Amino acid sequence: MKEYKLPEQINIPQTIILADGDFPSSSLAKEWLRECPYVVCCDGAVNTYLRFGKMPAAIVGDGDSLLPEIKERYVHLIHRETEQDTNDLSKAFRFCLSQGRRDITIMGATGKREDHTLGNISLLADYMEQAEVRMLTDYGLFIPIKEDSVFESFPTQQVSVFNMGATELSADGLVYPLSAFTNWWQGTLNEAIGNRFIIHVHGKVLVFRVI
Repeated sequence: MKEYKLPEQINIPQTIILADGDFPSSSLAKEWLRECPYVVCCDGAVNTYLRFGKMPAAIVGDGDSLLPEIKERYVHLIHRETEQDTNDLSKAFRFCLSQGRRDITIMGATGKREDHTLGNISLLADYMEQAEVRMLTDYGLFIPIKEDSVFESFPTQQVSVFNMGATELSADGLVYPLSAFTNWWQGTLNEAIGNRFIIHVHGKVLVFRVI
């Protein structure tokens, strides 16, 4: 059974994809961005990341959101993909896989447009087939799972579970029972009872813990 710890500042990810949503503002997110040795920026995200005082390992996308001076100055970091069948986040994810990176944290993927936010979150269910992947926001952490898993928590921690096709779903250690619900809202606003909870699942779900 897989176990997922609570994120901490000392657990710096080795690979981060920074998307072009709202730039992270939490202390944990900023610390991870400062200390991570390999950050890949989706197109427009690099504009803010450079102002943050950091240099990305790569810039990936179709190039339509890059400032002209950045296109010229950092041409050696740009990996352009012009196909329009996937978004820049998926292009950055494929690039990381091509570099042999299979443990990936996604940040900056929420905010601004709600349709982009929902699309980015749902992609975790696809990405999990090729890598260990998670998404950190300013409010919490999304983790996709498809097998029984243990989550470190704390009493009263807010937990939401989103069904992405699971046919069986239950939990130990949460205030409210889970089932294979059909609408996303049905698995929201749950709560951890103690220092860990277990999700039993057949199929894919997304687990969100507020931090």
